[in-house]
Amino acid sequence: MTEFYDALEQRDPAEREAALMAALPRHIAQAQAATAAGAALLQGVDAATITSRAALATLPVTRKHELLARQQASRAAGGDPFGGFAAIGWRALLRGGQPMAGARRVYQSPGPIYEPEGHAADYWRVARAMHAAGFRAGDLVHNCFSYHLTPGAWIMESGAQALGCTVIPGGVGNTEQQLQAIADLKPQAYAGTPSFLKILVEKSAETGLSVASITKAMVSGEAFPPSLRDWLAERGITAYQSYATADAGLIAYETPAREGLVLDEGIVLEIVRPGTGDPVPDGEVGEIVVTVLNADYPLIRFGTGDLSAVLAGPCPSGRSNTRIKGWMGRADQTTKVRGMFVHPGQVAEVVRRHAEVARARLVVEGEMASDRMTLKIEVPGAPDALPAGLSAAVADSVRDITKLRADIVAVAPGSLPNDGKVIEDARSYR
Repeated sequence: MTEFYDALEQRDPAEREAALMAALPRHIAQAQAATAAGAALLQGVDAATITSRAALATLPVTRKHELLARQQASRAAGGDPFGGFAAIGWRALLRGGQPMAGARRVYQSPGPIYEPEGHAADYWRVARAMHAAGFRAGDLVHNCFSYHLTPGAWIMESGAQALGCTVIPGGVGNTEQQLQAIADLKPQAYAGTPSFLKILVEKSAETGLSVASITKAMVSGEAFPPSLRDWLAERGITAYQSYATADAGLIAYETPAREGLVLDEGIVLEIVRPGTGDPVPDGEVGEIVVTVLNADYPLIRFGTGDLSAVLAGPCPSGRSNTRIKGWMGRADQTTKVRGMFVHPGQVAEVVRRHAEVARARLVVEGEMASDRMTLKIEVPGAPDALPAGLSAAVADSVRDITKLRADIVAVAPGSLPNDGKVIEDARSYR
Protein backbone atom coordinates (compact mmCIF):
# COMPACT_ATOMS: atom_id res chain seq x y z
CA MET A 1 0.00 0.00 0.00
CA THR A 2 1.72 3.18 -1.15
CA GLU A 3 -1.01 5.81 -1.54
CA PHE A 4 -2.42 5.27 1.96
CA TYR A 5 -0.52 4.99 5.23
CA ASP A 6 -2.67 2.08 6.44
CA ALA A 7 -6.08 0.48 6.01
CA LEU A 8 -7.60 2.70 8.71
CA GLU A 9 -7.73 5.63 6.30
CA GLN A 10 -10.23 3.86 4.03
CA ARG A 11 -12.50 2.41 6.69
CA ASP A 12 -16.23 2.69 6.30
CA PRO A 13 -17.17 5.81 8.31
CA ALA A 14 -19.66 3.81 10.37
CA GLU A 15 -16.95 1.29 11.26
CA ARG A 16 -14.62 4.10 12.34
CA GLU A 17 -17.30 5.78 14.44
CA ALA A 18 -18.15 2.50 16.16
CA ALA A 19 -14.48 1.91 16.98
CA LEU A 20 -14.03 5.43 18.38
CA MET A 21 -17.16 5.21 20.52
CA ALA A 22 -16.11 1.78 21.78
CA ALA A 23 -12.74 3.23 22.83
CA LEU A 24 -14.26 6.13 24.80
CA PRO A 25 -15.29 4.23 27.98
CA ARG A 26 -11.84 2.65 28.33
CA HIS A 27 -10.14 5.97 27.70
CA ILE A 28 -12.25 7.86 30.22
CA ALA A 29 -11.77 5.16 32.84
CA GLN A 30 -8.01 5.38 32.24
CA ALA A 31 -8.06 9.15 32.75
CA GLN A 32 -10.04 8.77 35.97
CA ALA A 33 -7.81 6.03 37.36
CA ALA A 34 -4.38 7.21 36.24
CA THR A 35 -4.53 11.01 36.51
CA ALA A 36 -5.50 13.34 39.34
CA ALA A 37 -7.04 15.89 36.96
CA GLY A 38 -9.11 13.22 35.25
CA ALA A 39 -10.40 11.98 38.61
CA ALA A 40 -11.36 15.52 39.64
CA LEU A 41 -12.86 16.73 36.36
CA LEU A 42 -14.76 13.50 35.73
CA GLN A 43 -15.82 12.84 39.31
CA GLY A 44 -19.13 10.98 39.38
CA VAL A 45 -18.97 10.09 35.68
CA ASP A 46 -19.71 6.45 34.88
CA ALA A 47 -17.18 5.81 32.12
CA ALA A 48 -19.17 2.82 30.85
CA THR A 49 -22.03 5.13 29.83
CA ILE A 50 -19.93 7.40 27.58
CA THR A 51 -20.49 5.50 24.36
CA SER A 52 -21.85 8.20 22.06
CA ARG A 53 -21.09 11.73 20.97
CA ALA A 54 -24.15 12.96 22.84
CA ALA A 55 -22.82 11.39 26.05
CA LEU A 56 -19.33 12.79 25.40
CA ALA A 57 -20.82 16.27 25.01
CA THR A 58 -22.08 16.15 28.61
CA LEU A 59 -18.50 16.11 29.93
CA PRO A 60 -16.64 19.34 30.72
CA VAL A 61 -14.34 20.99 28.20
CA THR A 62 -10.83 21.73 29.46
CA ARG A 63 -9.34 24.71 27.68
CA LYS A 64 -5.66 25.55 27.45
CA HIS A 65 -5.90 28.40 29.96
CA GLU A 66 -7.53 26.02 32.46
CA LEU A 67 -4.80 23.43 31.92
CA LEU A 68 -2.22 26.17 32.51
CA ALA A 69 -3.97 27.35 35.68
CA ARG A 70 -4.01 23.81 37.10
CA GLN A 71 -0.35 23.35 36.26
CA GLN A 72 0.59 26.65 37.86
CA ALA A 73 -1.39 25.90 41.02
CA SER A 74 0.13 22.44 41.32
CA ARG A 75 3.67 23.73 40.80
CA ALA A 76 3.13 26.50 43.36
CA ALA A 77 2.14 23.85 45.89
CA GLY A 78 5.23 21.80 45.09
CA GLY A 79 3.21 19.16 43.26
CA ASP A 80 2.95 17.60 39.81
CA PRO A 81 4.18 20.10 37.17
CA PHE A 82 1.69 18.60 34.70
CA GLY A 83 -1.22 19.66 36.92
CA GLY A 84 -2.40 16.07 37.24
CA PHE A 85 -3.15 15.58 33.54
CA ALA A 86 -0.32 13.16 32.71
CA ALA A 87 -0.25 9.47 33.54
CA ILE A 88 3.53 9.39 33.11
CA GLY A 89 6.46 11.31 34.56
CA TRP A 90 9.70 10.44 36.33
CA ARG A 91 10.77 8.89 39.62
CA ALA A 92 10.65 12.07 41.75
CA LEU A 93 6.98 12.65 40.85
CA LEU A 94 4.55 10.81 43.07
CA ARG A 95 0.94 9.75 42.49
CA GLY A 96 -0.80 8.09 45.40
CA GLY A 97 2.57 7.90 47.16
CA GLN A 98 4.10 5.88 44.31
CA PRO A 99 6.79 7.14 41.89
CA MET A 100 5.62 8.07 38.41
CA ALA A 101 7.73 6.95 35.49
CA GLY A 102 7.60 6.38 31.77
CA ALA A 103 8.20 9.79 30.19
CA ARG A 104 10.85 9.92 27.48
CA ARG A 105 11.03 13.72 27.42
CA VAL A 106 9.27 16.75 28.88
CA TYR A 107 8.68 19.94 26.90
CA GLN A 108 7.81 23.54 27.62
CA SER A 109 5.30 25.51 25.57
CA PRO A 110 4.40 29.19 26.07
CA GLY A 111 2.67 29.78 29.39
CA PRO A 112 4.71 27.92 30.45
CA ILE A 113 2.77 24.72 29.88
CA TYR A 114 4.67 21.43 30.27
CA GLU A 115 3.91 18.36 28.17
CA PRO A 116 5.23 14.80 28.49
CA GLU A 117 6.32 12.50 25.70
CA GLY A 118 5.78 8.78 26.09
CA HIS A 119 7.79 5.95 24.58
CA ALA A 120 5.36 4.92 21.85
CA ALA A 121 6.80 5.02 18.35
CA ASP A 122 5.43 8.03 16.47
CA TYR A 123 4.02 9.31 19.77
CA TRP A 124 2.28 12.30 18.10
CA ARG A 125 1.03 10.18 15.13
CA VAL A 126 2.51 12.55 12.51
CA ALA A 127 3.81 9.78 10.23
CA ARG A 128 0.33 9.59 8.70
CA ALA A 129 0.46 13.25 7.65
CA MET A 130 4.01 12.96 6.31
CA HIS A 131 3.08 9.90 4.28
CA ALA A 132 0.21 11.86 2.70
CA ALA A 133 2.76 14.56 1.84
CA GLY A 134 4.90 12.03 -0.05
CA PHE A 135 7.56 11.27 2.59
CA ARG A 136 8.87 7.71 2.23
CA ALA A 137 11.36 5.34 3.83
CA GLY A 138 14.93 6.28 2.91
CA ASP A 139 14.22 9.99 2.45
CA LEU A 140 16.57 12.48 4.09
CA VAL A 141 14.50 15.13 5.89
CA HIS A 142 15.82 18.57 6.84
CA ASN A 143 13.89 19.40 10.03
CA CYS A 144 13.69 23.14 10.75
CA PHE A 145 11.39 23.16 13.75
CA SER A 146 12.92 24.23 17.06
CA TYR A 147 14.69 21.62 19.15
CA HIS A 148 14.89 24.03 22.10
CA LEU A 149 12.45 23.12 24.93
CA THR A 150 9.40 23.02 22.63
CA PRO A 151 8.24 19.74 21.04
CA GLY A 152 7.82 20.94 17.44
CA ALA A 153 11.02 19.40 16.09
CA TRP A 154 10.54 16.15 17.98
CA ILE A 155 6.96 15.85 16.73
CA MET A 156 8.18 15.93 13.13
CA GLU A 157 11.31 13.87 13.81
CA SER A 158 9.32 11.04 15.40
CA GLY A 159 6.95 10.92 12.45
CA ALA A 160 9.77 10.94 9.90
CA GLN A 161 11.66 8.21 11.72
CA ALA A 162 8.52 6.08 12.01
CA LEU A 163 8.40 6.16 8.20
CA GLY A 164 12.04 5.10 7.98
CA CYS A 165 13.43 8.51 7.08
CA THR A 166 16.78 9.96 8.17
CA VAL A 167 16.62 13.39 9.83
CA ILE A 168 18.94 16.41 9.78
CA PRO A 169 18.26 18.32 13.04
CA GLY A 170 18.45 21.77 11.46
CA GLY A 171 16.42 23.69 14.03
CA VAL A 172 15.74 27.38 13.48
CA GLY A 173 17.95 30.25 12.36
CA ASN A 174 21.55 30.04 11.07
CA THR A 175 20.23 30.29 7.53
CA GLU A 176 23.55 30.14 5.67
CA GLN A 177 24.78 27.20 7.76
CA GLN A 178 21.53 25.37 7.03
CA LEU A 179 21.86 26.13 3.32
CA GLN A 180 25.37 24.71 3.35
CA ALA A 181 24.10 21.49 4.94
CA ILE A 182 21.30 21.24 2.37
CA ALA A 183 23.73 21.83 -0.51
CA ASP A 184 26.16 19.22 0.86
CA LEU A 185 23.72 16.51 2.00
CA LYS A 186 20.96 17.04 -0.59
CA PRO A 187 17.87 16.12 1.49
CA GLN A 188 14.71 15.24 -0.42
CA ALA A 189 12.28 16.72 2.11
CA TYR A 190 11.78 19.66 4.47
CA ALA A 191 9.83 19.92 7.73
CA GLY A 192 9.26 23.30 9.35
CA THR A 193 7.30 26.50 9.05
CA PRO A 194 6.36 27.62 5.53
CA SER A 195 7.87 31.07 6.10
CA PHE A 196 11.32 29.66 6.90
CA LEU A 197 11.19 27.43 3.83
CA LYS A 198 10.53 30.54 1.76
CA ILE A 199 13.52 32.25 3.41
CA LEU A 200 15.74 29.28 2.57
CA VAL A 201 14.65 29.30 -1.07
CA GLU A 202 15.20 33.06 -1.39
CA LYS A 203 18.60 32.92 0.32
CA SER A 204 19.56 30.03 -1.93
CA ALA A 205 19.05 32.25 -4.96
CA GLU A 206 21.21 34.96 -3.37
CA THR A 207 24.07 32.74 -2.24
CA GLY A 208 24.14 30.11 -4.96
CA LEU A 209 23.85 27.32 -2.37
CA SER A 210 21.37 24.95 -3.98
CA VAL A 211 18.19 23.66 -2.33
CA ALA A 212 17.06 21.95 -5.54
CA SER A 213 17.20 18.52 -3.89
CA ILE A 214 14.16 19.42 -1.74
CA THR A 215 11.04 18.50 -3.67
CA LYS A 216 8.53 17.89 -0.86
CA ALA A 217 7.70 19.54 2.43
CA MET A 218 5.57 19.14 5.54
CA VAL A 219 4.78 22.58 6.95
CA SER A 220 2.97 23.58 10.11
CA GLY A 221 3.00 26.10 12.95
CA GLU A 222 1.56 29.04 11.00
CA ALA A 223 -0.80 29.92 8.18
CA PHE A 224 -0.01 28.42 4.77
CA PRO A 225 -1.86 30.51 2.18
CA PRO A 226 -2.42 29.17 -1.35
CA SER A 227 -0.23 31.97 -2.72
CA LEU A 228 2.80 30.63 -0.83
CA ARG A 229 1.92 27.04 -1.73
CA ASP A 230 1.90 28.01 -5.41
CA TRP A 231 5.11 30.05 -5.05
CA LEU A 232 6.90 27.00 -3.67
CA ALA A 233 5.42 24.73 -6.35
CA GLU A 234 6.79 27.05 -9.04
CA ARG A 235 10.22 26.40 -7.54
CA GLY A 236 9.83 22.63 -7.52
CA ILE A 237 8.65 22.05 -3.94
CA THR A 238 5.31 20.36 -3.28
CA ALA A 239 4.31 21.33 0.27
CA TYR A 240 1.45 20.09 2.42
CA GLN A 241 0.30 21.35 5.80
CA SER A 242 -0.57 19.54 9.01
CA TYR A 243 -2.43 20.78 12.06
CA ALA A 244 -0.91 19.49 15.29
CA THR A 245 -0.49 20.77 18.84
CA ALA A 246 1.96 19.96 21.62
CA ASP A 247 -0.92 18.69 23.76
CA ALA A 248 -2.89 16.64 21.25
CA GLY A 249 -0.38 15.68 18.58
CA LEU A 250 -1.70 15.40 15.03
CA ILE A 251 -5.29 16.58 14.65
CA ALA A 252 -5.66 16.83 10.86
CA TYR A 253 -3.57 16.87 7.70
CA GLU A 254 -3.68 17.92 4.08
CA THR A 255 -3.86 15.41 1.23
CA PRO A 256 -3.10 15.68 -2.48
CA ALA A 257 -6.77 16.55 -3.00
CA ARG A 258 -6.09 19.98 -1.43
CA GLU A 259 -9.67 20.12 -0.14
CA GLY A 260 -9.56 20.75 3.59
CA LEU A 261 -7.70 18.70 6.20
CA VAL A 262 -8.50 15.05 6.98
CA LEU A 263 -8.78 14.10 10.66
CA ASP A 264 -6.24 11.80 12.26
CA GLU A 265 -7.45 8.33 13.23
CA GLY A 266 -6.48 8.70 16.92
CA ILE A 267 -8.80 11.49 18.00
CA VAL A 268 -12.47 12.23 18.49
CA LEU A 269 -13.16 15.74 17.20
CA GLU A 270 -16.01 18.07 18.10
CA ILE A 271 -16.69 21.62 16.90
CA VAL A 272 -18.32 23.60 19.71
CA ARG A 273 -19.74 27.07 20.07
CA PRO A 274 -16.97 29.31 21.53
CA GLY A 275 -17.31 29.77 25.27
CA THR A 276 -19.39 26.60 25.64
CA GLY A 277 -19.11 22.84 25.30
CA ASP A 278 -22.10 22.67 22.95
CA PRO A 279 -21.42 21.01 19.57
CA VAL A 280 -22.53 23.03 16.55
CA PRO A 281 -24.09 21.59 13.36
CA ASP A 282 -21.67 20.41 10.67
CA GLY A 283 -20.56 23.35 8.55
CA GLU A 284 -20.87 25.93 11.32
CA VAL A 285 -17.63 27.50 12.49
CA GLY A 286 -16.69 26.86 16.11
CA GLU A 287 -13.88 25.85 18.44
CA ILE A 288 -11.96 22.63 17.83
CA VAL A 289 -12.30 20.30 20.83
CA VAL A 290 -10.49 16.96 20.79
CA THR A 291 -10.46 13.82 22.88
CA VAL A 292 -7.04 12.27 22.34
CA LEU A 293 -6.84 8.48 22.58
CA ASN A 294 -3.44 8.56 24.29
CA ALA A 295 -3.19 6.66 27.59
CA ASP A 296 -0.02 8.54 28.60
CA TYR A 297 -1.69 11.96 28.36
CA PRO A 298 -5.43 11.22 28.29
CA LEU A 299 -6.97 14.57 27.44
CA ILE A 300 -10.78 14.50 27.45
CA ARG A 301 -12.59 17.24 25.49
CA PHE A 302 -9.52 19.45 25.23
CA GLY A 303 -10.33 22.88 23.81
CA THR A 304 -7.58 23.93 21.43
CA GLY A 305 -8.74 27.54 21.17
CA ASP A 306 -8.69 27.27 17.35
CA LEU A 307 -11.65 27.81 15.06
CA SER A 308 -12.66 25.56 12.18
CA ALA A 309 -15.68 23.85 10.63
CA VAL A 310 -16.51 20.39 9.29
CA LEU A 311 -16.52 20.04 5.52
CA ALA A 312 -19.31 18.00 3.96
CA GLY A 313 -18.57 14.82 2.03
CA PRO A 314 -15.57 12.50 1.71
CA CYS A 315 -12.08 13.52 0.67
CA PRO A 316 -11.45 13.01 -3.07
CA SER A 317 -8.15 11.33 -2.12
CA GLY A 318 -10.10 8.27 -0.99
CA ARG A 319 -9.56 8.84 2.73
CA SER A 320 -12.89 8.37 4.47
CA ASN A 321 -12.39 10.30 7.71
CA THR A 322 -14.09 13.63 8.41
CA ARG A 323 -12.53 16.77 6.96
CA ILE A 324 -12.24 20.22 8.47
CA LYS A 325 -11.60 23.51 6.71
CA GLY A 326 -8.33 24.13 8.49
CA TRP A 327 -7.35 26.90 10.89
CA MET A 328 -9.86 29.77 10.78
CA GLY A 329 -8.77 31.94 13.71
CA ARG A 330 -8.83 31.89 17.50
CA ALA A 331 -11.88 31.05 19.59
CA ASP A 332 -10.98 33.16 22.63
CA GLN A 333 -12.62 36.47 21.77
CA THR A 334 -12.53 37.92 25.29
CA THR A 335 -12.50 41.70 25.15
CA LYS A 336 -12.56 44.57 27.62
CA VAL A 337 -15.50 46.97 27.53
CA ARG A 338 -15.60 50.00 29.82
CA GLY A 339 -13.03 48.38 32.06
CA MET A 340 -14.89 45.04 32.29
CA PHE A 341 -13.86 41.79 30.57
CA VAL A 342 -16.60 40.24 28.46
CA HIS A 343 -16.22 36.53 27.60
CA PRO A 344 -17.83 34.34 24.90
CA GLY A 345 -19.19 32.16 27.70
CA GLN A 346 -21.21 35.12 29.00
CA VAL A 347 -22.84 35.57 25.59
CA ALA A 348 -23.62 31.85 25.59
CA GLU A 349 -25.23 32.19 29.03
CA VAL A 350 -27.51 34.95 27.71
CA VAL A 351 -28.62 32.65 24.89
CA ARG A 352 -29.25 29.77 27.31
CA ARG A 353 -31.60 31.94 29.36
CA HIS A 354 -33.91 32.62 26.40
CA ALA A 355 -35.24 29.65 24.43
CA GLU A 356 -36.41 31.94 21.62
CA VAL A 357 -32.81 32.95 20.80
CA ALA A 358 -30.98 30.55 18.49
CA ARG A 359 -27.66 32.38 18.06
CA ALA A 360 -26.17 35.67 19.19
CA ARG A 361 -23.27 37.95 18.33
CA LEU A 362 -22.11 40.78 20.58
CA VAL A 363 -20.76 43.72 18.58
CA VAL A 364 -18.61 46.28 20.41
CA GLU A 365 -18.34 49.61 18.58
CA GLY A 366 -17.25 53.19 19.11
CA GLU A 367 -13.90 54.47 20.25
CA MET A 368 -11.99 53.33 23.30
CA ALA A 369 -13.49 54.84 26.49
CA SER A 370 -16.80 55.44 24.70
CA ASP A 371 -17.77 51.86 23.91
CA ARG A 372 -21.25 50.70 23.05
CA MET A 373 -22.47 47.12 22.85
CA THR A 374 -25.11 45.69 20.55
CA LEU A 375 -26.28 42.11 20.94
CA LYS A 376 -27.61 40.78 17.65
CA ILE A 377 -29.90 37.81 18.19
CA GLU A 378 -31.34 35.34 15.70
CA VAL A 379 -35.01 34.65 16.47
CA PRO A 380 -37.69 32.73 14.56
CA GLY A 381 -39.68 34.71 12.03
CA ALA A 382 -39.19 38.30 10.98
CA PRO A 383 -37.13 40.60 13.22
CA ASP A 384 -40.13 42.87 13.70
CA ALA A 385 -42.18 39.99 15.10
CA LEU A 386 -40.34 39.61 18.41
CA PRO A 387 -42.27 37.98 21.24
CA ALA A 388 -43.53 40.64 23.60
CA GLY A 389 -40.94 41.70 26.12
CA LEU A 390 -38.13 39.55 24.70
CA SER A 391 -35.86 42.48 23.82
CA ALA A 392 -36.11 43.95 27.32
CA ALA A 393 -35.64 40.53 28.93
CA VAL A 394 -32.51 39.83 26.90
CA ALA A 395 -31.15 43.29 27.75
CA ASP A 396 -31.73 42.55 31.43
CA SER A 397 -29.85 39.27 31.08
CA VAL A 398 -26.90 41.01 29.42
CA ARG A 399 -26.75 43.55 32.23
CA ASP A 400 -27.09 40.84 34.89
CA ILE A 401 -24.35 38.64 33.41
CA THR A 402 -21.84 41.22 32.17
CA LYS A 403 -22.72 44.21 34.41
CA LEU A 404 -22.89 46.25 31.19
CA ARG A 405 -25.72 47.60 29.07
CA ALA A 406 -26.35 46.57 25.48
CA ASP A 407 -28.80 47.40 22.74
CA ILE A 408 -30.69 44.36 21.46
CA VAL A 409 -31.21 43.94 17.71
CA ALA A 410 -33.20 40.99 16.35
CA VAL A 411 -32.12 39.51 13.03
CA ALA A 412 -33.50 36.75 10.83
CA PRO A 413 -32.37 33.14 11.42
CA GLY A 414 -29.20 32.33 9.51
CA SER A 415 -28.24 35.96 8.93
CA LEU A 416 -25.33 36.17 11.38
CA PRO A 417 -21.97 35.39 9.73
CA ASN A 418 -20.72 31.81 9.95
CA ASP A 419 -17.22 32.75 11.13
CA GLY A 420 -17.21 31.45 14.70
CA LYS A 421 -17.29 34.92 16.21
CA VAL A 422 -19.40 35.34 19.31
CA ILE A 423 -17.87 38.74 20.16
CA GLU A 424 -16.93 41.15 17.37
CA ASP A 425 -14.68 44.02 18.37
CA ALA A 426 -15.42 46.70 15.77
CA ARG A 427 -14.01 49.65 17.72
CA SER A 428 -11.68 52.26 16.34
CA TYR A 429 -8.23 52.17 17.96
CA ARG A 430 -6.81 55.26 16.26
